[in-house]
Amino acid sequence: MKDLQKLLEKLSNTHGISGYEGNVRTVMEDELREYADEIRTDKMGNLIATSYGSGPSVMIAAHMDEIGLMVKYIDENGFLRFVKIGGWFDPTIHSQRVIVHTVNGPVKGVVGCKPPHVMKEEERKKPPKAEDMFIDIGVTSKEEAEKLGVEVGSPISVDREFAALENNRVTGKAFDDRAGVAMVIQVMKEISRMELNVTVHAVGTVQEEVGLKGAKVSAFGLNPDVAIITETTISGDYPGIDKKDSAIEVGKGPAITIVDAAGRGLIADQGVIKWLKETARQHNIPYQLDVADGGTTDATAIHLTKEGIPSGVVSVPTRYIHSPVEVISMEDLSSCVELVVKAIENIDTYL
Repeated sequence: MKDLQKLLEKLSNTHGISGYEGNVRTVMEDELREYADEIRTDKMGNLIATSYGSGPSVMIAAHMDEIGLMVKYIDENGFLRFVKIGGWFDPTIHSQRVIVHTVNGPVKGVVGCKPPHVMKEEERKKPPKAEDMFIDIGVTSKEEAEKLGVEVGSPISVDREFAALENNRVTGKAFDDRAGVAMVIQVMKEISRMELNVTVHAVGTVQEEVGLKGAKVSAFGLNPDVAIITETTISGDYPGIDKKDSAIEVGKGPAITIVDAAGRGLIADQGVIKWLKETARQHNIPYQLDVADGGTTDATAIHLTKEGIPSGVVSVPTRYIHSPVEVISMEDLSSCVELVVKAIENIDTYL
């Protein structure tokens, strides 16, 4: 578990918003190089690492991108206005430290907006909106910002590092979906020690947070017999959220998706669900069943590719998703890896 935690820490501390996943792809490629027969990057930027066998093909996929921001405008005093890339809850952005990724290297900044001391009473009653915020990088003019390499279109990520909590729980940014990427890498490492006849495509997809774009392209090119997407899912075990909104709990094991987005995204293949459930029971792996009203994953795009690809999702329960302080249990993450490994090992029971 310590090695898995170190891997997650490395991935979480790496920056890569949607469309700018290169640094994450490099880490993933370095980790997978000795465990795959072939590694390539497709035209969209998806990383595909394949271990060939004579039997059926399985795609295991996780998205490499994280939600972020992008410079939209630099005012005359050097303050940066931005747009959101991916699904943010605006108050989460306020008062964060950020990194502007420029052609000359990283530039630190902070997100600011009008302080409450000078707000009118009506303004103080409303949560701050991203459109009213700006980024202060410490310069005094647009020209000074541009000399640092900041320009319209510079991607921006949150400046937050991984940390360990009590009870084998950890916190950091971008666990959605670097936890899934860690799963994919660890699964490939473990199946490399097995004698399997299955072909496994380990895929790091791009631009999931802005439309499941990389999943569509990679799945079309691979056309596997079955796909398992490794993800995060919302837990409902902390103040402010009811079990009727999510019955998933941190520390209770992997979540197997039955339906997400109330069926508008994925209605998981029943054969895949049975395969995952029976594998978990056979190997005494605790698991939870996830039926969600909202949120989709790469499985939504993958299962609709070509004539259809049977797909399922194995997720690690996660608190505070789409914030810089997501929290998961390393025991859950380890169990997710075990479930996917054992499922691939037992693929003959599905196909």
